[in-house]
Amino acid sequence: MKKIFFLSILLLSFSATSFAQLNIAYVDSDTIMKEYADAQDAQQKIDAIIQEWQEEIAKLEGEWKKKYDDYEKRKLILSDQKRVEIEKQLVKLEDEISSYKQTKFGVNGELFQKQDEIMKPIQNKVFNIINEIAAEEDYDFVFDRSGDMMFVFAKEEYDITALVLDKLKN
Repeated sequence: MKKIFFLSILLLSFSATSFAQLNIAYVDSDTIMKEYADAQDAQQKIDAIIQEWQEEIAKLEGEWKKKYDDYEKRKLILSDQKRVEIEKQLVKLEDEISSYKQTKFGVNGELFQKQDEIMKPIQNKVFNIINEIAAEEDYDFVFDRSGDMMFVFAKEEYDITALVLDKLKN
C-alpha cells in the first residue's frame, strides 16, 4: 500500500509535460529467478540443505516417538523415580528438537543466512544488469512486477525481463 501511495505521489509530482517524457519499464523478478540457470542451481542447493535438516528433524522426532511409546507401555510398572527420569528425558529431547528447528528455520536461523549467502550474489548480478539496461535504454524508472507493487495495466513493450535474462546468459 505504501508503494502504491509513493508511486501515486511520485507520478503526480511531475507536470503533464514532463510526465509525457518519462521512460518507464518493468521486470518480473520471479520469472528471472525461475529462468536464470544460476538462480535455479542456487535454489537446488538451498532445497538440498532444507531436505537434510528436515531429515534430521524427522530422525529426532522418530527417536522421541520411540522413547515415548516405550515409556507409555511401561509407565505403570516403572517406579516413580524412573518415570520422572524418563519424562525429563522426553522433555529434554522435545526441547532439543524445538531448539534445532529454531536454529535452522527460525527468523534469523541458518536457513535465512544460507539463503542470503547463496542468493545475494545472484540478486546483485540481476540488479546490476537491470541498472545497466536502464542506463543503456535511458529509463527513468524500472519497476518489479512481482513485488508488492501492483500494476493495473502495463504494456508488454515496457517489459525488460527478456533483456535482463539475455544479458544474464552472456
